[in-house]
Amino acid sequence: MHDYALISASMDQPAPTSDITRILGEIREGDREAFDRLIPLVYDDLRGIAHRKMQRERNGHTLDTTAVVHEAWVRMSAQEGIWRDRVHFFAVAGRVMRHVLIDYARRRATDKRGADPVLLPLSERTPSGEPDMLDVIELDDALARLGEIDPRLEELVECRFFGGLSMEEAAEAMGVSTRTATRDWQRARAYLYEMLRS
Repeated sequence: MHDYALISASMDQPAPTSDITRILGEIREGDREAFDRLIPLVYDDLRGIAHRKMQRERNGHTLDTTAVVHEAWVRMSAQEGIWRDRVHFFAVAGRVMRHVLIDYARRRATDKRGADPVLLPLSERTPSGEPDMLDVIELDDALARLGEIDPRLEELVECRFFGGLSMEEAAEAMGVSTRTATRDWQRARAYLYEMLRS
């Protein structure tokens, strides 16, 4: 079927912007206008993350990259002030995008029984040249089970897969060393492979 062990580390990273951390600090201090200044700085990165998740979705779906970003932005605006810095912001964005995609997939499954599943690419390319695909609901269920085993592993997959963070950025967002994150990534992939294979 699919080689789920190919969950890839070769994702583009959000563009580093020193202004983002400064503006996030202003938001934490209660500057409501700072939130409006944030979106132009992060919008392209958020679109890039969403696009990579949606680019291989089946034709005919009703959710597109812009819709994912806008829904994620609305949900994140309710959490404004919680972000420590740029890396933490994109880690949270990854978690929010996960929930946007899962909510959409579950609604679609309920509204259209027998509808094609919402698929996401797990890696940029397989040896055949096509990205490895997985039903987003299956992935979410597996991540929830992974979180029961070790919440840090679930958070790491969210940071890497949904947030598009590099290993170093994910480690920083989680407050662990890059070595620990790398070891956890190997464990998370092994667990997910076993869960999804069954």
